[in-house]
Amino acid sequence: MKALLLSGGSGTRLRPITHTSAKQLVPVANKPVLFYGLEAIAEAGITEVGIIVGDTAEEIREAVGDGSAFGLDVTYIPQAAPLGLAHAVLIARAFLGEDDFVMYLGDNFVVGGITDLVDAFRDERPEAQILLTKVPDPSAFGVAELDAAGQVIGLEEKPRHPRSELALVGVYLFSPAVHEAVRAIKPSGRGELEITDAIQWLIDAGRDVRSSIISGYWKDTGNVTDMLEVNRSVLETLERRIDGTVDDDSEIIGRVRIAPGAKVTGSRIVGPVVVGANTVITDSYVGPFTSIAADCRIEDSEVEYSIVLRDSSMSGVRRVEASLIGRNVEVTPAPRKPAAHRFVLGDHSKVQISS
Repeated sequence: MKALLLSGGSGTRLRPITHTSAKQLVPVANKPVLFYGLEAIAEAGITEVGIIVGDTAEEIREAVGDGSAFGLDVTYIPQAAPLGLAHAVLIARAFLGEDDFVMYLGDNFVVGGITDLVDAFRDERPEAQILLTKVPDPSAFGVAELDAAGQVIGLEEKPRHPRSELALVGVYLFSPAVHEAVRAIKPSGRGELEITDAIQWLIDAGRDVRSSIISGYWKDTGNVTDMLEVNRSVLETLERRIDGTVDDDSEIIGRVRIAPGAKVTGSRIVGPVVVGANTVITDSYVGPFTSIAADCRIEDSEVEYSIVLRDSSMSGVRRVEASLIGRNVEVTPAPRKPAAHRFVLGDHSKVQISS
């Protein structure tokens, strides 16, 4: 069995972060989201992985390499444009051959991995197996309709009027039968070859398509709110470990992980929190569910329930929360006089100001 990992999307909902970084490499608990998917694939006993890459191909290649760090053998498959999940299957035909495969969206996060799902598919071998979960806004996802017996009877991609509250989780398992389906379908109104249309083709052709409703944790990390929530979920499992330097005037409470080379002086850190290598925290407060990456500087500031990417600094800032701060960012207080706000903001930014 092989795996097809999709890592070609542009991440428009995470702008401006994704103007300069692949969305699949934005870190959760100081580890790129993509790495969690690779680890789940390896844990399921799959070793051959094809990674679909787009405009951020070089960044993905640099981060993942040949896959040996994960116990995997990685093949990169370029996709000229994001033309749909079924298009990814279509262009990966040579890599996939006649093998069964799992398709995993690189910006999705599934707690507990996919090992049980893969094992069940190997044993039962339907033509397709999809994962479903109940969501409050199904119109943002692929949506499945089940009959009274729980059999999949219909699929729609981002419908205006969903027929159910069951969204497709970004993990799919297929037999080689799906190759016929992706060749048979036409682009949707969005101009993409939809995987929901391919699965619907299999259903209409009388093929064995099964579903599992998961009650565990799943998130599509395509926006800041979900990124912070996934970060919170991962940090909940953190074990306390202090490898850096903490002075006697600092207080470390709960599950806090401080990487080698990090230095904490005159500060209070309340876990769960992860602090990256060589980061310096001075006279500051770091609150629960915060991830601070490597080589950052936090001075005379307060930050909580946030993700701070590498090489960034905060100085003299009171109470930053629910924030995603990119790489090489400087956060400082605005001058009190004149009474004005000064910004350098990326495209599609959202700013809240107390008047």
